[in-house]
Amino acid sequence: MSLVPFLIAALVLAITPGPGIAYVVARTVAGGRGEGLASCLGTALGGMLHVLAAALGLSLLLAQSALAFSVLKYLGAAYLVYLGLRILLRQRPSPGPELPAVNASGARRAFFEGAVVEALNVKTALFFLAFLPQFVAPAQPLVGQLVFLGCICVTFNTLADVVAVLIAHRLLGGGAARAGRERLMTRVSGVTMLGLGAFLALARREA
Repeated sequence: MSLVPFLIAALVLAITPGPGIAYVVARTVAGGRGEGLASCLGTALGGMLHVLAAALGLSLLLAQSALAFSVLKYLGAAYLVYLGLRILLRQRPSPGPELPAVNASGARRAFFEGAVVEALNVKTALFFLAFLPQFVAPAQPLVGQLVFLGCICVTFNTLADVVAVLIAHRLLGGGAARAGRERLMTRVSGVTMLGLGAFLALARREA
């Protein structure tokens, strides 16, 4: 298991502003810190559903064909390269990601809706299917490795969301400085995905 490269990549991707952070910040703006934190817990639950689905699906695939699993790893690396290029080449009409429109609804509903939103996010499912297999050793028990790595991803993402909630008002009032930080972090994320995908596609696979 390639743990150190995984931790670096997962951390960089977690702190990069994206739809998840925008959603919990919007919840905070609409309903206060309580709703924001509840939505963080909800998205964490939704993320864990994706982790479990990926672990079970990929383990079944390996049981059927080691070759198919290797092909999936190469396709996953190519997908990460694609994501990196898309992030770097994306043209934004505004200086930062727009916040989704949400209304105050209470912490319990914020938790539930956060879980549903994340669980139904097809992009999250595709990302886990592409990202997690790059760091496992197919000769070792697969489900445990995938769940372990997935839990780290979800933990990093949730911590980033919580931090975003706690400093939401400051970020929203940052003006040009905020836009500059977001552009820098977006570029770092794009380059990280691009480099990671290329490295993993060219690296020798573990037995």
